[in-house]
Amino acid sequence: MIRFSTAGESHGEALIALVSGLPAGVPVDLEFVNRELWRRQQGYGRGGRMKIETDKAHVLSGVRHGKTIGSPIAIEIVNRDWKNWEAKLPVEAGDPALHQAVASPRPGHADLAGALKYNFPDARYVLERASARETTGRVAAGAFAKLMLRTLGIEVASHVIRVGRVELECAAAWKEIAALAAKDEVVLGCVDEATEARMKEEVEEAARTGDTVGGVFEVVVHGAPAGLGSYANWDEKLDGLLSGAVMSIQAVKAVEIGRGMVAAGSFGSVVHDPIHYAAEETDKPMRFTRPQNNAGGIEGGVSNGEDIVVRGYLKPISTLRKPLESVRFDTREKTSASYERSDICVVPAAGVIAEAMVALTVARVAQEKFGGDSALELRRNFDGYIEQIRRF
Repeated sequence: MIRFSTAGESHGEALIALVSGLPAGVPVDLEFVNRELWRRQQGYGRGGRMKIETDKAHVLSGVRHGKTIGSPIAIEIVNRDWKNWEAKLPVEAGDPALHQAVASPRPGHADLAGALKYNFPDARYVLERASARETTGRVAAGAFAKLMLRTLGIEVASHVIRVGRVELECAAAWKEIAALAAKDEVVLGCVDEATEARMKEEVEEAARTGDTVGGVFEVVVHGAPAGLGSYANWDEKLDGLLSGAVMSIQAVKAVEIGRGMVAAGSFGSVVHDPIHYAAEETDKPMRFTRPQNNAGGIEGGVSNGEDIVVRGYLKPISTLRKPLESVRFDTREKTSASYERSDICVVPAAGVIAEAMVALTVARVAQEKFGGDSALELRRNFDGYIEQIRRF
């Protein structure tokens, strides 16, 4: 089974991603992996940290001669900002006078809850691990999952459908969404330029007032066959697995599959996707079709052959240049929340991170279904299944 974990702190020496369970023989394109890391750093409203870091994947194990070899893959991403923090966050005891405390917890952040949980006198160590800088490792791991899914013809992409009060009102086609990943300049990751311009104004307003702004991103999985996931057990349902994966991203406070929120206020006759059957074979894996995809490609916890659609609702970043009220850890006196260099808007970056989490989840359930220790065996099993459902 595909598993991954990350290690590292926001201002530590490096970030680490460890991926195990990928089959041997998956072609590895390091330029693609590094571009995924670059995409995570883009977007209008990012902070000064992105001007310091140039994230690059240094593969330590699991890849040889351009292909996976079946053993765990270890990836290192160096933090260039470490040189500014080495004396403040040493591995050894170091000089306590150089410690840079997070003296008052930020509302909306893990600061207070983390300090209480681990009995820390301030929130520095909480910030270091709870920071979204950790997601650099997730994106690196997700890039390898995407490379595996490529061998099966499955693709994952995202776009931004809302920033603050501005929302995309038109439907986005797969080709439009996929094309965003190829752009060399990322504004806010919206497929419609006019809407994106209004989204940019929303970010600018937040910047002028010392505030932050959230939004909604949508991740689409294209080419996934029917039959991924299961209705048999609660913890095998694909929509549950995807929801948990996306909800685990920092600042995500709600997850939607398809048009789940619209469905909650609609009649069933409007929401459910009718089933049609094509009399003649097409180039698609099966002849069952849908005129709409309100279910987001998942019914009963199982993929149904339509595009899988997952939306993440991202709250505004909790570090404000005009801080909210807080309390000092040491004296318990009223004060303003601590400020750390931060972003104004990270919705496009969150979409890229969500792509990684969705790709890792889909790759895992795909491998569970089709098996195979090598990419060749995996593809052979996949092709046999596709032929089965094509003939159904």
